[in-house]
Amino acid sequence: MIKIRTVFRKKGRAKYISHLDLNRFMLRAFRRTGLPIWYTEGYNPHPYITFALALSLGYESDCEIMDFNLNSHVDFDEIVSKLNEVMPEGIEFISAYTPETKITEISHSEFEIKMFSENPKTLFDDFSAFIEQDSIIVQKKTKKGISEIDLKPSIQISDLICSENSVNFNIILPAGTQINYNPSLLIDSFKNMINYPVDLIKICRNSIICSDGEKFL
Repeated sequence: MIKIRTVFRKKGRAKYISHLDLNRFMLRAFRRTGLPIWYTEGYNPHPYITFALALSLGYESDCEIMDFNLNSHVDFDEIVSKLNEVMPEGIEFISAYTPETKITEISHSEFEIKMFSENPKTLFDDFSAFIEQDSIIVQKKTKKGISEIDLKPSIQISDLICSENSVNFNIILPAGTQINYNPSLLIDSFKNMINYPVDLIKICRNSIICSDGEKFL
């Protein structure tokens, strides 16, 4: 059994494919690739695949991670080519390689976000003031109900700029098996504090980071 890790993009219309539907699609797609996929044993054998982090519906990504196993060696370039032959519009595999780190080592994700308003300068000023608060209290759903958390100590915001028709920034949030914060926690909290409409043009995950600060591989 040979362990394989792949990286793929999920863009455009593909962002509306839910994580559950993506998992089902990949299971069917593997059967069309001709790759020597390793199947689970038991009553209902199926390709064993694992995603590093679920991506919220409507989000794009340049760094989705999917692991699976092969029964025999196949060149990495051939794996990428065969997968792309059966992918729908918006999903593109970039690379395949031998896993170097465990999924449990993931600690953060970085997102690129673009927000639109009819008056981007006002939006920029209001959002700047919002993130400069000493604390950013938000409500988060948990298995035990709703809890209040302070996002301020856990997030890093950079490259905040005001363009001609949008406000753009990057944000790093906790992600992984222990703590997982969605960018919508910050954005929804901000939108609840203003009295004008704001539309999200783009939320794209562009990096997955390990606890040592290095890129997840």
